[in-house]
Amino acid sequence: MLRRRSVFRDETKLDINYVPVKLPHREAEMRLLMEFFNFALESPGKMAQRVLITGNVGTGKTALSQRFGANITTEANKRGISLHYIYVNCRELRGSLFLILQHAVSTFHPNFPKRGYSAEEILTSFMQILDEQKSHVILIMDEFESLIDREGSEAVYKLTRLQETRQEKPQRLSLLCVVRSLKSISQLDVSTRSTLQSNVINLEKYSKEQLVDILNDRASLAFKPLAVNEDTLDLIAEIAVSESGGARFGIELLWRAGKYADAGDLNTVSPECVRKAVSSIIPEIRKSDLISLGLHEKLFLLGIARALKKDEKAYVTFTEAERSYAIVCEEFETTPRSHTQLWKYLRSFSAIGLISSEHVSETSRGRSTGISLPRIPTDDLEKELKTLLENQD
Repeated sequence: MLRRRSVFRDETKLDINYVPVKLPHREAEMRLLMEFFNFALESPGKMAQRVLITGNVGTGKTALSQRFGANITTEANKRGISLHYIYVNCRELRGSLFLILQHAVSTFHPNFPKRGYSAEEILTSFMQILDEQKSHVILIMDEFESLIDREGSEAVYKLTRLQETRQEKPQRLSLLCVVRSLKSISQLDVSTRSTLQSNVINLEKYSKEQLVDILNDRASLAFKPLAVNEDTLDLIAEIAVSESGGARFGIELLWRAGKYADAGDLNTVSPECVRKAVSSIIPEIRKSDLISLGLHEKLFLLGIARALKKDEKAYVTFTEAERSYAIVCEEFETTPRSHTQLWKYLRSFSAIGLISSEHVSETSRGRSTGISLPRIPTDDLEKELKTLLENQD
């Protein structure tokens, strides 16, 4: 069977585990991390560091921590310094200090026994290995709150106060802890908490414009040239922001939209592909929402759907929607409602989540409003509305 054409060049660049070389809009945080850990390059062994990265889902915490780890170890190797970064997801390791340390040791000794040792003994062995190899490690603990929830202050204390048991020996282990919120740190006792909260990097949510940049950067890696246009990326960013999903959600939606493009044997990822993709993740608009609309509300919504479908756009202007609505009214032999009334319908649609509208440009005549259907394919909406209108009393 012949393989169909694909819009993808390398879809692995959209995988959740892929860490891009460039992290748009996280350059400042990367520079700050490099400053915090600069001692590892300038005077390794003289001190250790503990840093917290916080931020909501989709703010790039994991990508930032792993890219930082790769960057600083590459620089260390250039200088002849034996520096390693070890990434662990505490949640995947059930919040167990034993399993976290076991993973760290296995990086250096893959055949290290998996039984017969306590967490404290593994930590001691780990430090002995680092001393023997004259190596240094930055241990990145993602979803750090899982360790806190399961083992509390005692486990964290052992890691943060490790050097107190190693007087006169080089400091070889630094910590980079990734959490969603500092609230999890409040569960720790005062002494342990004080060792963690000195250096905190908080990642703010991305704006829509920043998400467009991130998606554009990732699309250039994953898709063939001209396969994804600006309208499509803009729509994905809008949906990601509205769903509070951030970059991770947006990237997943971009991948899904690409799959719908391939399934349709298309050469571009259209806004309609995005609508189909999002309807597979987020439940479609309930039929009851459409049934409850009045006659002209249904006609106007049908006009919007057809305008978007006709031009394969992510957005249509109010003028375009009004013009399409007038054609629909002619089809159903009814007189169009006023311009003012249609504005009221638009606000109502937006309030119940049927459409999304925003000001997209400024002209000499005023603002231009872009109208989109982010959560439902135009084909599905048109079909449903036509059925309702044909059965309208």
